Amino acid sequence: MHVACALGQGLVTIVPKESISPIGTESFCLLRSGRSGDSSPRQRKETRMPRISVLVILLLCLSALPLRAQETLTVHSLTIQDEKAVFATVESVKEVAARSRLTGTVIEIGVKEGDLVRPGQVIARVVDEKLALQIRSMESHIAALRAQFDKAAVDLERTKQLIASGNVSRARLDEVQAQYNIAEGALNAAVSDRDVIVRQAREGEVLAPVAGRILHVPLTIGTVVMPGEAIATLAGENYVLRLSVPERYGLSLQIGDPVKLEDGNRVNIVKVYPKIENGRVTVDADINGLAGYFVGKRVRTWIAGGERQTIVVPKEYIITRYGIDYVHVRQPDGRVMEVPVQRGGAVSTSDIEQGVEIISGLRDGDILEKP
Repeated sequence: MHVACALGQGLVTIVPKESISPIGTESFCLLRSGRSGDSSPRQRKETRMPRISVLVILLLCLSALPLRAQETLTVHSLTIQDEKAVFATVESVKEVAARSRLTGTVIEIGVKEGDLVRPGQVIARVVDEKLALQIRSMESHIAALRAQFDKAAVDLERTKQLIASGNVSRARLDEVQAQYNIAEGALNAAVSDRDVIVRQAREGEVLAPVAGRILHVPLTIGTVVMPGEAIATLAGENYVLRLSVPERYGLSLQIGDPVKLEDGNRVNIVKVYPKIENGRVTVDADINGLAGYFVGKRVRTWIAGGERQTIVVPKEYIITRYGIDYVHVRQPDGRVMEVPVQRGGAVSTSDIEQGVEIISGLRDGDILEKP
């Protein structure tokens, strides 16, 4: 194969590559200033060319070879699921309050916001100082009743001995027995009253009603509380993703429909609330195990909003320069032009695993060449 090119008014001819020696040898070419048949007295001048590396010669040879066939793609409109972006919040299925069961002063708070608690765990302690006084008073009263009971027991035993010897009447025995029973009943009643007060004092322990995470502790140590007042607010361990969907799209949602999260995960709808508020439908999606730490966190999601026609091309057919996306479109006369396009989001189809939606710039039937 020969390669020839015009140089000024002469012609440079490169010898065939088969006759080129390895690097270190010299190649020559003839520079003809006139026609090949010129018989002027000027002698044909042989000019020695600089050494030409094998790499340069190979590049010249490759440039003369025909170009390989370009990969092409004929674009067609596809029907895809139209997704609508909706912001949702992480909510607890159960949000309950741990409440005080008596009137008193908060003397201890054992948790803080963010702590995990188990059912029955002591969250705080409330003390009513009057209960301690009542318990001491009842202890003294029980001691006096116990002494009366002990005396009645001794009297009853002595009377039984005397009646056996015939020194007292049967009526006296009945009287002493009644006094013994009265003393025993009074003692048992006092002990029960004391136990009630002790139990009431123990109700100062504020317990966690469910397992979950502490959301809010509105009180401090020393605060006086009433029965039923909230000491802490807990979020149950089960979480949902609560979406507020426009009525236009919410009416078509059903339990089991997928919801796409911004991290690529997909969850399913578990509840659709029947009440429409301010033109929006409330929907819950189950994200148990994906909620993370924060309750109330906002999450961007996508829901199905119907179907639409669009064009999807593989991402390797798109080139980007200076922030503008282009594709190579083959024209009817065979020319290839760079056409700017507006790309959308990533779309996967049965034929294109990593596709990109083209919003504008292409028409159905356009032929693309891979760059």
